[in-house]
Amino acid sequence: MRRQERVVRELVGAHGRTYADEAGIPLKDTPQPLYRLLVLSHLLSARIRGSIALATARALHEAGLRDPRRMAEATWQERVDALGRGGYRRYDERTATQLGEEAELLNERWGGDLRRLRREADGKVTELRHLLQEFPGMGPAGTDIFLREAQGVWPEAAPYLDDKALQGAERLNLPKDPERLVDLAGSTDPAVLAAALVRAAVDKDVAEDTLRRAG
Repeated sequence: MRRQERVVRELVGAHGRTYADEAGIPLKDTPQPLYRLLVLSHLLSARIRGSIALATARALHEAGLRDPRRMAEATWQERVDALGRGGYRRYDERTATQLGEEAELLNERWGGDLRRLRREADGKVTELRHLLQEFPGMGPAGTDIFLREAQGVWPEAAPYLDDKALQGAERLNLPKDPERLVDLAGSTDPAVLAAALVRAAVDKDVAEDTLRRAG
């Protein structure tokens, strides 16, 4: 086995878990999981520790704010309180407003169903990016996170390895070409590969440990 293949195998074996899975989202191409992924992507895109964003996504779910109707119907204070319980205090007031506006837009324009947004994009990833960025608080970073995770159920986006994932590849001395990385990963789900590469990008200990174990 070539060394680069060993590096990918070790990385995925130790860190191949999507962020959706870590947040307790059983991702499927159905409205509620896709909406929860949208919220998670929004939370992860802020300059805040990933562990806090994940905990906050779980706190919102536990508070019943798990679909766009409930999110839109909640009071601003209810959203602030749920964000606070997850530890998302630095951006809680602004994010509470954005989550309400985001849910309202999803309800009004796409009937609360992100699959309708997908159909509007008609298989074009550039259009998916454009439409996702219409949500308040969903800039390029949040859109990248969403599509990295969603590519397992929206295969037209695959392989979606954005700049952050490719930074992880560079840190691991792997090629920065998405198609070559997918080839090295074999049968690994591209969403799992992307998440593992991002973990190497944001945590140098992940990269160093992976390289050490790959030999």
